Amino acid sequence: MIKPFPDAAKYEFKEKFIERYSKLTDWEIFKKYNLSFLRKSIRVNTLKIKIDELKKRLEKNWILEQVPWCKEGFFISHKEGRLDVGNTIEHTQGYYYVQEAASMIPPIVLDPKPGEIVLDMCAAPGSKATQISQYMKNKGLLVANDIKGMRLASLGINLQRCGIMNEIVTLTPGTAIKGTEFDKILLDAPCSGTGTIRKSPKTIKIWNTEMVKRLAAVQKKLITHAFEILKKGGVLVYSTCSNEPEENEGVVDFLLKKYDNAKVEKFDLKIKRGKPILEFKDKKYDPSIKEVLRLWPQDNDTEGFFVAKIIKK
Repeated sequence: MIKPFPDAAKYEFKEKFIERYSKLTDWEIFKKYNLSFLRKSIRVNTLKIKIDELKKRLEKNWILEQVPWCKEGFFISHKEGRLDVGNTIEHTQGYYYVQEAASMIPPIVLDPKPGEIVLDMCAAPGSKATQISQYMKNKGLLVANDIKGMRLASLGINLQRCGIMNEIVTLTPGTAIKGTEFDKILLDAPCSGTGTIRKSPKTIKIWNTEMVKRLAAVQKKLITHAFEILKKGGVLVYSTCSNEPEENEGVVDFLLKKYDNAKVEKFDLKIKRGKPILEFKDKKYDPSIKEVLRLWPQDNDTEGFFVAKIIKK
């Protein structure tokens, strides 16, 4: 059962925001979930410990509930009400990563294999990068890139804590990455964060339509370059923690119109899906976009999220 913020009444959504989201989803339910606490969740790091072994250690003090779409993922709450999930010996030793449940989806969809050459184009602080290396069993190569040096500090710390040994960390704009063709690429793009209001209510205040347009322009440049450096037959996963159509379906539509050999591929997960947006404002998007995953906060009691799996034919 969701628990509303005690000061939920103080948050005022902008009129344009209400108008936009009332057309996209059930506004009252969307608002209710966005002004409620987000469930805490963790991902077991199987590079260091088996799932059952960590469960046995944590269940003395914590209640664990399986995340349906991620076998290593668990919703977690303390038997006596503690909230500091990251303040345990097990976390310090890198046995688990504190990660939002919806954020676990992109690496699952990417499905990286040991021995492959993989790129995480916007990797910091490392939740998805460590998950990718975990699935690669520390074999092959993962290039973990970010554009901001300050963000690389947290990325480096998380890689070390989780025992990651198959990653190269790079500092460069995503559009400047060259020199190889990647088997798989994750582009978890910088976005407006309208799916993260539950943990970052300041998004309510800073949201504006011009910001969304600027970010969509950046996302289109990133996804275009990612597709160009992807091997033929390779997989590109595009994701955001935004619920904005311009940043999600609109960006994927842009790629499909630019490249004849780009194809959206369907994927199945044990998850309740929101209905993809196939028409926004005056634009009709490619029908194949119906295969993407759009998550509203109210669908699975998570963040809002978007994931698309794209194949280079």
